[in-house]
Amino acid sequence: QVQLVESGGGLVQPGESLRLSCAASGFKLDYYAVGWFRQIPGKEREGVACISNSDGNSYYADSVQGRFTISRDLAKNTVYLEVNNLKPEDTAVYYCAAHFLIGGRCAISRADYASWGQGTQVTVSS
Repeated sequence: QVQLVESGGGLVQPGESLRLSCAASGFKLDYYAVGWFRQIPGKEREGVACISNSDGNSYYADSVQGRFTISRDLAKNTVYLEVNNLKPEDTAVYYCAAHFLIGGRCAISRADYASWGQGTQVTVSS
């Protein structure tokens, strides 16, 4: 059974950091792209970053460039999103998603992704 499980969210103050994890089971991430998305209630789910596990190439949305870092540990079948210098506007439920990809670059388009996790809440507040 294909499953993605996010963890690492929480309540933090502005300027602090978190590391979100996306653990995969039922399949190997080696030939998949993994994307991180976030959603605020009442708004569209937006992509923030993705990584192509076959070659390690990554892509970031302009809104998080320089603050968020996506990485992978294929031995642990896990992708991470390091979120630094958090701002109140980063408050959202963060989801990871995966789709098969060999070669080419990943993209943060929701329609590309077939498998989704259940999400982890990140709240940034003083």
